[in-house]
Amino acid sequence: MSALVIVIQMILAGMFSLSSLMKLKRTPSMVRHWNEYRYPMWFLTLTGLGELAGVVTLLAGFRFPTLLPYVGMFLIALMLGAIHAHLFRAKHRPVMTVNAVLMLALSVIMIAATR
Repeated sequence: MSALVIVIQMILAGMFSLSSLMKLKRTPSMVRHWNEYRYPMWFLTLTGLGELAGVVTLLAGFRFPTLLPYVGMFLIALMLGAIHAHLFRAKHRPVMTVNAVLMLALSVIMIAATR
């Protein structure tokens, strides 16, 4: 496994750990955003659990690198959903999608680098 893939795994695991915790703890900023997206609160919990599953799979990818393309595809789907929620559901300014776009790009690079 290349150093690039390892660094990307660590960045993605860190970012999704933080995001997952914020969703599962229902921090005020996350609840406010979720209300702007007009999604039900149970979907906040489900998304947080999905992100947590992604983190666990990213960490398992250190031992089982064949998991990385699959978790990468899952994270891409999550980030496309996040971009959609920001731009179309909440009508946020595009700058609000920077983090999601970065995580999307890193997921794509991770998949490409594991082939």
